[in-house]
Amino acid sequence: MTRLFALLSLLAAPVTAQDRAGEFDYYVMALSWSANWCAIEGDARNSPQCDPSTDFGWILHGLWPQYARGYPEFCNTAARPPSRSDTAEMADIMGTSGLAWHQWRKHGVCSGLSADDYFTLSREAYAQVTRPEVLRSLSRPVTLPATLIEEAFLENNPTLSADQITITCRAGYIQEARICLTKNLGFRDCGPDVRRDCTMQNAQFEPMR
Repeated sequence: MTRLFALLSLLAAPVTAQDRAGEFDYYVMALSWSANWCAIEGDARNSPQCDPSTDFGWILHGLWPQYARGYPEFCNTAARPPSRSDTAEMADIMGTSGLAWHQWRKHGVCSGLSADDYFTLSREAYAQVTRPEVLRSLSRPVTLPATLIEEAFLENNPTLSADQITITCRAGYIQEARICLTKNLGFRDCGPDVRRDCTMQNAQFEPMR
């Protein structure tokens, strides 16, 4: 009887729906300050993104399909994977081809787009946001309130509002600026699960290398 009850309970349990490509509400574009990522983990990995000869500031971490709450990932898609040359072409704004491949495999497959169109849209999203130039002029590490980073983005993007951007921290460093976009790449308010601003008053911020 116990085994029969267990079997019936299993059959009655709800099945988790597979995330479906193209079914989402908006995008989150994540911009990562390269020097901080290198200090946290990139240097230990000997990532080419952290080579002193590079000139990275805010790189495109990813363009993520998002639900009103939560997000899809690893969706089934009929789109062919990007080639090595496709991902290599994204390294100028994403730091490495490996990151471009990972972002397609986890997030891009949920966009409902081909790999070429997803990377084209990612580049368009990155290009339309002005990254604050003042942060590129730092000559030494500083500590600052995370709110200053948000204020810098708002000042440089007059049509962007505070409800449409969030700043995250990790391991004591400023990590990312995350900006919420419509499917047509217009600014829009972030969902409540995305609006989690870092409240640190003394976050680390590394200069460009």
